[in-house]
Amino acid sequence: MRKFKLPELPYAKDALKSYLSAETLEYHYGKHHKAYVDKLNDMLGADSTAWNPDATLEEVVVKSQGGLFNQAGQAWNHTFYWYGMTPDQQRPESALSDAIDLSFGSFDKFKATFVEKGVGQFGSGWVWLVKDANKNLEIVSTANAENPLRQKRIPLLVCDVWEHAYYIDFRNERKKYLDNFFQCVNWRFVAENFASDRPANITTLMT
Repeated sequence: MRKFKLPELPYAKDALKSYLSAETLEYHYGKHHKAYVDKLNDMLGADSTAWNPDATLEEVVVKSQGGLFNQAGQAWNHTFYWYGMTPDQQRPESALSDAIDLSFGSFDKFKATFVEKGVGQFGSGWVWLVKDANKNLEIVSTANAENPLRQKRIPLLVCDVWEHAYYIDFRNERKKYLDNFFQCVNWRFVAENFASDRPANITTLMT
């Protein structure tokens, strides 16, 4: 069974400092995310005969259960989260912007709904912008390691609302963390996901 690696960040650890400190990335990426990847490899190695040696991380996320899914889901979700941010301030390109307006009424209403959904996620989890099979946009929240791939939706953007994602910089102010998320969204990454008929290939970033 192939081994997955902690992906390279697409920016320096202090590049998002107007939003997330280098200390947050040191702990969140360097410790939490790394621990999920390491544990995933340990679990796959202990049960290697159950998987095709070339199985992708996406396959493991969709097909696994229990503890193995928790590690695979968290490994995938975190990589997607990091790549959905950038230090370069951006706005959505026209096709994506039009789809957001059509689905939510306006960009401001989309942001408000995204924040509301993230604040309303009880306990640990994630808030996602997703595309369904009919190319409709929707905002969903998932608990713990859950991932929209398992509901046959294509993730476009995610924000991590586990407490360790924001506590160093925002303490218990999850809403403030979510409000400020939009200053560093990588809208080019979101647009690529929106234009594709397949989910982002996170496996290529982790092998």
